[in-house]
Amino acid sequence: MSNSSDNRLAKLNWSERLGYGLGDAGFNFYWALIGGYLAAFYTDTLGLSAAVAASVLFWAKIVDAFTDPIMGAIADRTQTRWGKFRPYLVWGSIPMAIAGVLAFTTPDLNLEQKAIWAFVTYCVMMLCYTILSTPYSSLSGVITGNVKERNLLVSIRFIFAFGASALIGKFTPDLIKYLGASDAELGWQLSVGLYGAIATVIFFITFYTTKERVAPPPQQKSKPLDDIRELLTNRAWMILFVLALILMITITLRAGSAFYYFKYYVNREDLIGDYLFWQSMALLVGCLMTPFLMTLFDKRKLLIGLMIIVSILSIGFYFVPKDNITAMFTLNILISLALGPKSPLTWSMYADAADYNEWKTGNRATAMTFSAATFSQKLGSAAGSVAMLGILSYLGYQANAVQTDASLDGINFVQTILPGIFAAIAVVVVWFYNLSNEKLAQIEQELAARTAT
Repeated sequence: MSNSSDNRLAKLNWSERLGYGLGDAGFNFYWALIGGYLAAFYTDTLGLSAAVAASVLFWAKIVDAFTDPIMGAIADRTQTRWGKFRPYLVWGSIPMAIAGVLAFTTPDLNLEQKAIWAFVTYCVMMLCYTILSTPYSSLSGVITGNVKERNLLVSIRFIFAFGASALIGKFTPDLIKYLGASDAELGWQLSVGLYGAIATVIFFITFYTTKERVAPPPQQKSKPLDDIRELLTNRAWMILFVLALILMITITLRAGSAFYYFKYYVNREDLIGDYLFWQSMALLVGCLMTPFLMTLFDKRKLLIGLMIIVSILSIGFYFVPKDNITAMFTLNILISLALGPKSPLTWSMYADAADYNEWKTGNRATAMTFSAATFSQKLGSAAGSVAMLGILSYLGYQANAVQTDASLDGINFVQTILPGIFAAIAVVVVWFYNLSNEKLAQIEQELAARTAT
């Protein structure tokens, strides 16, 4: 579909809603793999120590984070007959697939060279990811300016995201064994290559089924630094920036430590796939509930309540005996149900912040708004990975070996109490968010009136 700035408050048909939402399934063929398995791949397949893996992930993610605002500035200033954001889904999909395979390849090098390989290939993979994901996320802010329609669109997006994550979490360990037989290194390469091929097809479908309708004011001639300065005076966006960082730490700690928790603490490595599968399925169900919950509660109040639940249940998880598998799975499902609405809520709030910025300043920088938010998320992901691997290294973790009591307690702490602490911090942050439903309705109508005139 071609680009158009007409009908700003358009109601979308289901082919466009589903086409956009499907795109996030493509991203989660990479993101779920990175969040759930990359740290374990580095320590238990590539052969890096926990300390070296932590260093690689931290510095690579820092480099990656700074590419987001740059990509946001580029995307905001892209002009093609297909729109600002949609073309990147075509341009970036195949390089992303190639970079993904390289990042999960184990070359015949010494440990120092492997660390360099991991750093370089991770940076390249995430640069390709940024080139794809920043325009895709920004697309939700320009498909329609109708707040209710956009809330539904973002909810559908994360239904697909969590559905794909469930499949990746469940089947990746078995797929590696099936494709690689006794060669885990080959199994990783072939599995990631298959995921990349599927994701590429998905990105092309999203490109062909969506349309851009919300354009910046025609007189707008802002510079990237002006966009950033305006965001720094946007209270709603600043709160979301901090919130994204904290929530990503919470999520990274839970997903990244699950492998270690079941392999070493519970001594049931066979349960990792099932645990991550039901975690993602619960996230999906929570996401499905989001449109209904948003009819009952203001976004701010809903997020506060959900994060309180996550905090209490996560801290309680620490006290579950290591042989009580039923309690582990039950608590994980309940925590994930409460976390499920988080993604559609916060991403719709980013679009709201872009509307607020346009309403307040007369300038619209959709991609910069979203990219600066993903910048925060990647900082949070870096901090979460470093916290997890740093704690394990400090407490004496050794890959593929019997762990000390201190190491086992650290693994339990990182999977349970630490995410609960950060969820509690998120409650404090979101308390200060200032865009109510009533305010958003006013902004939506006034921006539509400006466009009409």
